[in-house]
Amino acid sequence: MADRLSGTRILILEARAEAEFSRLLKEQGADVLQCPMFTIHDNPDSGPVAAWIERAIQTPHDDLVLTTGEGLRRTVKAARRSGQDQAFIAAIGKSRTFARGPKPGKALREIGLQATITTDKPTSDGIAETLARFDLSGHRVGLQLYPDRNHSALIGKIKAQGAEVDSVLPYVYDASAAEASVLTAIGEMSEGRVDAIALTSSGQLRRLVEVARAHLCEDRLRVGLDRTKIVAVGPVVSDELKSYGLRTDITPANEAFFMKPLISAMAAALGDTLPCSATTPSTASC
Repeated sequence: MADRLSGTRILILEARAEAEFSRLLKEQGADVLQCPMFTIHDNPDSGPVAAWIERAIQTPHDDLVLTTGEGLRRTVKAARRSGQDQAFIAAIGKSRTFARGPKPGKALREIGLQATITTDKPTSDGIAETLARFDLSGHRVGLQLYPDRNHSALIGKIKAQGAEVDSVLPYVYDASAAEASVLTAIGEMSEGRVDAIALTSSGQLRRLVEVARAHLCEDRLRVGLDRTKIVAVGPVVSDELKSYGLRTDITPANEAFFMKPLISAMAAALGDTLPCSATTPSTASC
């Protein structure tokens, strides 16, 4: 059903798939306030990425762990710039691929491949738990990393299974440009002009708190979050919220931790509530 979120004002912080997330929410009638936490850039140090691609082509990894769809897409694009994309995709096809949740699996399908195994939980712990079920002794494991996270514990666990880890960081975050928008978003929540905030990564919450602390308005952020339904895409975000003493109001059921189930959960929870946007002015972005 369309228009299940009609009149509801929702703040989204998604940067990697912001346009798609916004479109899907608007199809349900929501008024979307877009405030990306950061912009995404290719790793400015392209040498290690190019060398990793070359190693993968020359000697495909026994196992390849893909943590984000963004990372795979950017690595394929890097290979394309040097005319190696088809050779790189063929090399991936020779590896046993582990996808951290549905997003890397979707990126694999875009290049005509399928994930061999999708982790039970879309987290670093979920990767470690899944890999622990396999004998990795003597294996060469490719590991695609993502920014804003210390991966040393995961790398250590893989090495402890007797594997050699070959890691790559294809992209980085640039948060500086978005700071004014973050402050605007905090103000909109604290004034009661947002019905729900949708958090799709734990890094978004950390960034909100970081900016609020830097500008001495953490109390205002907490007032805003008290007045706003907090939507978490899955347990990683919920755990991060809990670490800050915050609650999760809405989350997808049945471990369907991706965009469409998230929107369905929001529609089910918010559809019968009186939206604040019914009585306050509407704007399209921070």
